[in-house]
Amino acid sequence: MADGDHHVYVLECADGSLYTGYTTDLERRVAEHDAGDGAKYTRCRTPVELVHSESYDSRSAAMSREYEIKQFSRAEKERLVFEERAAESD
Repeated sequence: MADGDHHVYVLECADGSLYTGYTTDLERRVAEHDAGDGAKYTRCRTPVELVHSESYDSRSAAMSREYEIKQFSRAEKERLVFEERAAESD
């Protein structure tokens, strides 16, 4: 795999909750979640929207970051998403 092929992502579900996951194909995985074919958690919470993603060179680095984000409080996850949106609008 090329550098940066391991992705950690945060989805906002239809009920406003945030879901964090790991994948090697971000576009495909978000589409799976949105179609109700993703994780059990997101199946009944569609549609979903990708609100944050990060890319890493190794699976271990990405999975460590996924674990770190999953330990965040709701407020910390919202801050992460806010920073992503602020960077996009610059």
